[in-house]
Amino acid sequence: MFRTSLIALACLTTAPFATSSALAAEAVVLRETIRVDSAQITLGDLFDITGAQADIVLARAPAPGSRTALDVNYVRRIALENDLDWANAGGLRRLSIERASRVVSADTLADMLEGELFASEGRVHDVQLSNTAMALHAPLDSIGGPEIHDLSFDSRSGMLAAEIAPYHGAQTVRVTGRAYATIELPVLARPVASGQEITASDITWISHRSDRLRPDAILDPEALIGMETRRALRPNEPLRGYDLQRPLMVERGDLVVLMFEVPGIQLTVRARAMEDAADGEVARFVNLQSNRTVEALVDGPGRARVGTSPAASF
Repeated sequence: MFRTSLIALACLTTAPFATSSALAAEAVVLRETIRVDSAQITLGDLFDITGAQADIVLARAPAPGSRTALDVNYVRRIALENDLDWANAGGLRRLSIERASRVVSADTLADMLEGELFASEGRVHDVQLSNTAMALHAPLDSIGGPEIHDLSFDSRSGMLAAEIAPYHGAQTVRVTGRAYATIELPVLARPVASGQEITASDITWISHRSDRLRPDAILDPEALIGMETRRALRPNEPLRGYDLQRPLMVERGDLVVLMFEVPGIQLTVRARAMEDAADGEVARFVNLQSNRTVEALVDGPGRARVGTSPAASF
């Protein structure tokens, strides 16, 4: 009986020592999103704590913009060793950790290559990367922006390849794609309905790939001003000569004054236009007195002039 009492007493006196570390540990909760900024993963990245405990390193961080995973048992052990009690109430098996970064997008890379090609080739190009979703990542504390270390370009095929470092001192990444020479085109800045006259305020400029340009595309803005649209036209699209015409002075069915002049003689009759015509164009008209069809040169609104050759049929 005495021996049993001694054993019970011993158990009571040693129990506090066996659980002292657990009792002394501070209960902590895992952050909802784990994202690190530096090259190392610390307890402070995982839990909302401060002081020396927050600086305890658990592992090396992944590459900027990448993820890694940590075993929960390993994390709990390191936490307990530093008087932190994480209960893992959610029953997680592994912790996913992302490293923050400065992102260099595909659009930024394409812009850089276009600038480099303009400097070396003297022409504007439209660069399209082989991987349009490509992105380079730099640490948040890195110095400098992306740098092109080497660029090769075949002007015949348009193929290009470049070695680009996402930041100063970083290892380069190979970037490939194609570059297409472009040309600046005058286009409409707004929708224009059929039959409207184009003015200088209607014109803007766009960059267009040369290999996709029709041979009859209009390149001179002066060829647009004062012209009339044959059909409704959309903005920011290349224009062709077929899309435009000089403003109509005579429309089919209009009554006009038809004139015939030779030295000492001037005749005028009423006639009906058989087709549309702009100023300076030749069109067919029906003389309402003789019912004959003649060709005449339109030289103003509602007016046309017959030359000497058709005089007999006037």
